[in-house]
Amino acid sequence: MLSQVDDVVQFCDASYNTEKSMIAALAAAALRQNTSHGIILMVEMGDLREGIMPQDIGQIGQLVVDMPGVALKGIGANFACLSGMAPSAAKMQALTALANEVEGQCGPFLEKVSGGNSANLPWAFSVRTTGRVNDLRIGEAILLGVDPVTGDQIGGLYRDAFTLVAEVIEKDAKLVRPLADSADLSLGIIQLVPATSETTRIILALGNQDVDVAGLTMPAGGTLVGATSDHLVIGTTDQKLCVGSEMRFRMNYSALMRAMAAPDIRTLLKNDRPRSQVNDAYGPKKHLVLV
Repeated sequence: MLSQVDDVVQFCDASYNTEKSMIAALAAAALRQNTSHGIILMVEMGDLREGIMPQDIGQIGQLVVDMPGVALKGIGANFACLSGMAPSAAKMQALTALANEVEGQCGPFLEKVSGGNSANLPWAFSVRTTGRVNDLRIGEAILLGVDPVTGDQIGGLYRDAFTLVAEVIEKDAKLVRPLADSADLSLGIIQLVPATSETTRIILALGNQDVDVAGLTMPAGGTLVGATSDHLVIGTTDQKLCVGSEMRFRMNYSALMRAMAAPDIRTLLKNDRPRSQVNDAYGPKKHLVLV
């Protein structure tokens, strides 16, 4: 955001950009901090999210080269996010050609040609030469061990690095259905009946405000009944569950993203072992347990 340019320059060596006004603001922030900020220009190659049109990339690149406070470091493209445009060898060749064109027009060598995200791993693993592409922005693949396009597991990676733990807050007689399909409370009288089947309904202290419920993998014996803002209703055959018990879920990328950003979900890191003798400005780093 435009309001974040001072922080971006302070904490980042470079950033991905498309807007001339943003680049100018970053340049001004860099001059205020007596430094230079790297600019990587994003080019539109079919996904229709962010990016400068290919025919304009040279002109914007020259603007960056001529602007004090910033330095042109590379170009990049995005795929398989908004419009489902998959990366391909032809797209990567086109990106390589654009990098050569920008260098020819603007002068400086481009250190980074970023070819996309996790969706580009199959291409990267299958080709002998990657052209000028020397960078991928990997998230879902390395976090969850899956190919985001096909959903297939990537060999050598685990799919269970993250587990969402929710606490049971109710296990009791459950609503079968309202007596009338109406918002009128005088008609929609709630009828509670004892559980008579092997499946028991429980409520967990978790809801749509915390996680993408559709992205949860139900544990063995569990069935998703529904969710509201802060309640998750599960049908389960596990009769050992009671109030205070914990239920564990695997998550897809959408669920993980929302859970990691939810203020009411505590993140606990287990078995992280920092490299020995690593120091920062405040002395030796301590083992991180809770964030």
